[in-house]
Amino acid sequence: MNKFGLTTEEASKALSEQGNNALTQPPRETFWDKLWENFKDPIIRILILALLVNVVFVYMGHGDWIETMGIFLAIILATFVSTYSEYSNENAFQKLQEEASRIRCKVWRDGEPVELHIDDIVVGDAVILEAGDKVPVDGILLDGDVKLDQAALNGESKEAHKLIAPPDFTWGDGTIDFLDEHKLFRGSVVVEGQGIMQAVKIGDSSIYGQLTQELKDDERDSPLKLKLKGLAHHISQFGYAGGVLIALAVMLHKAYLYGDFGAYFANTPLLLSDLVQAVILGIIIIVMAVPEGLPLMIAIVSSLNMKKMLCDNVLVRKLVGIETAGSLNLLFTDKTGTITKGKLEVVRFITGDRQEYPAFDVLPAKLKAFTYQNVVLNTSAAVSDGAMVGGNMTERALSNYVGSYRMEEMLHRDKFIPFNSANKYSWAAVSGNGERYCLAKGAPEKLILQTSHYWDAEGNRQPLTEEMKKTLDDRMLELAADAIRMLALCTYESDIEGDELPADGLTLVGILGIRDEVRPEAIEAIAEVQDAGVQIVMITGDRRETAVAIAKDAGLLQRPNELVWTSAELAEMSDEQVKLELHKLRVVARALPMDKSRLVRLAQEMNLVVGMTGDGVNDSPALKKADVGFAMGSGTEVAKEAGDIVILDDNFLSIKQAILYGRTIYNSICKFIVFQLTINFSAVAINFIAPFIGIDKPLTITQILWINLVMDTLAALAFGGEPALEKYLREKPKDRSAPIVSKKMLSTITMGGVYMTFIAILFYKSSYVDHLFRNAPDHIYTYTGFFCTYIFMAVANGFNVRVSGLNLLEHIDKNKGFLNVMALIVAIQVLLTYVGGRILRTTPLNLHEWSVVVLFGLSIIVVDLLRKSVCQMLEKK
Repeated sequence: MNKFGLTTEEASKALSEQGNNALTQPPRETFWDKLWENFKDPIIRILILALLVNVVFVYMGHGDWIETMGIFLAIILATFVSTYSEYSNENAFQKLQEEASRIRCKVWRDGEPVELHIDDIVVGDAVILEAGDKVPVDGILLDGDVKLDQAALNGESKEAHKLIAPPDFTWGDGTIDFLDEHKLFRGSVVVEGQGIMQAVKIGDSSIYGQLTQELKDDERDSPLKLKLKGLAHHISQFGYAGGVLIALAVMLHKAYLYGDFGAYFANTPLLLSDLVQAVILGIIIIVMAVPEGLPLMIAIVSSLNMKKMLCDNVLVRKLVGIETAGSLNLLFTDKTGTITKGKLEVVRFITGDRQEYPAFDVLPAKLKAFTYQNVVLNTSAAVSDGAMVGGNMTERALSNYVGSYRMEEMLHRDKFIPFNSANKYSWAAVSGNGERYCLAKGAPEKLILQTSHYWDAEGNRQPLTEEMKKTLDDRMLELAADAIRMLALCTYESDIEGDELPADGLTLVGILGIRDEVRPEAIEAIAEVQDAGVQIVMITGDRRETAVAIAKDAGLLQRPNELVWTSAELAEMSDEQVKLELHKLRVVARALPMDKSRLVRLAQEMNLVVGMTGDGVNDSPALKKADVGFAMGSGTEVAKEAGDIVILDDNFLSIKQAILYGRTIYNSICKFIVFQLTINFSAVAINFIAPFIGIDKPLTITQILWINLVMDTLAALAFGGEPALEKYLREKPKDRSAPIVSKKMLSTITMGGVYMTFIAILFYKSSYVDHLFRNAPDHIYTYTGFFCTYIFMAVANGFNVRVSGLNLLEHIDKNKGFLNVMALIVAIQVLLTYVGGRILRTTPLNLHEWSVVVLFGLSIIVVDLLRKSVCQMLEKK
């Protein structure tokens, strides 16, 4: 029986006493939980109040059930569309997570190796580890020798060497020490070697598990949610005030027409009848003031953009994430895999005489053969048919470097001495084709001291002088400043006794420059995000020099006053000092997990909207704490669970796309708000002014209901399909506390609303306009003309608010739905003149009258173009 592991009986006892290795899952929201949360939206609450009031009036016989149904449908559609979009994306995400978590591990049970699900491991189990395995628990090494990639836990790219724990080794007091050479932690990956570990801390008690429990903090409101709360408050104030004032104005107008105020107020039946009508009008105005299409529009635009984003490798788990991405002021980003490619590549080959070759294919024949042999024969990784299988990051980089090259007759490896940290090299004795020699691979600062010759381009051995060695050292220092690591390849033409290379006599084949290259597309994306006013700070576990070199190549470090901090320097600074200098920060090197959380907290205290990228378990608290967390698709399940958005391809370019779509959503919402509030403002103003200038019912209750119901819902569809335009990235981020209705938006709303009110007064008080329509005792043709003009002005104003410039058809081909919706509104309006009759106070118009309506309707375009021209001239001054 094997000396490691538990018996079935011991495992059963450990399970009952200490539980299994399953992690407590963060609470998941059901569809109904999400739906209930959406009902708490401030605008939805105002709509629910309006719905209840309408229901009461319908029950009393004074309301309109069509309007009531309209509000009800607006509430249901808005909440269900947003809930369904978020819930379906969450389900898609959970399927990805389930696939990723189907991990099985090999453990010793009853003296035999058995395969168990990761959750079934118990304390005391002996887990078998091999290269490529993910460590499933926290524990100690009982047997073997392994190297681990712990980047998911501590962000450090350097591999950790783990050794067998002595018999008297104890776990300790719980202090986290990832550098302990005997401790292994869940979430790290075995990159080299094999061994057996004993499970000490499992499930939630592991470091991995403890970090997952930190993901249950409450989230703060997104910037958009805060802005919409403010908008809802102002709209409700405007609506309530407008409704009350209009009801009072109507009553005063009725009393004035009656002729005797005292007699009017003494006529109780008439007073009550008029009061009911005035209150109904006031209630309708309040409802009119609330843009019930806004929640629906937000749900539609978010849903449409979420589908587009998935094509750009961006999976949105929470709608709030994409809304917030458009408001980012500060983005903390990882280096490896996000700004860089996430894999090592050979980028230089330098010979002893300082010749440099950019690729393996252009190497001279002799150097190519020696390099290939060194890669496939002098390695701990498995080699099959001349190709490497597995291996650590450096060995995989070398394998990719030689690519598909194969030698006709492969040499045989007679002896192999693996790399060790003391010698800093590995070597192999090879033979074949009547030749016998040794291949060496390792740190240049070690091997070059032992070289006496080098191979030139013709394949001849040449003396390597001290001066040439000095030249090589200088060149390597230059490359090191660019974050390039060096690896020397050598040969030795004699047999070697023992395990160590001779102190002299090696022949240098070449020095390989290896680096995790910056993604070319990331450089462009970083520049665009910076132009968008977003400060980018790269946080990495690498040393300062490496981080600075990558940051310069990526375009993050450009000016002398920009700062680079190490974790140690950050720890010595007070919170106030950090806040004072944060705007100049570009790089944090040697970063620890707590550095990320601290920086997010301080930035939020400065009222900044903060984004954080991450892939490791150590990143999860910061991802959760940030306003929007970007989890990498190749990252840990815990990181994805903590993030709002999953970047499926780990690419910074996709983060840029997320910011662009976030700004698109924000701009689309703003366009809709301007469109709606212009109509609402004018409708309230017209009905308020009318009684004082002798106009009775400029817009009837049914007409107001049609305007409110159809223009709200259909407009939400029209503006929901607006395209993502690169120009949005040139806008500055919106301040978290800034109102959603900017000064420019307010000027558009005011100008449009005032002009529409002015046209209404013209139609009802100008005899010239009245004479443009056929004469009738009840002025039905003029009244129909105004109703149609009002709708046409609203439609024309939709084109005004769609674009900020003078070209009203700009990018219209990318939102053909807008044209279709506006055409539908016009078609319905024309139809209503034929079928509306007494209900809508309409009658068919002739061709001349329609031409008048169209001209007045389009006139708002001229007015707004003048406004835009004036604004542009003022901005240039």
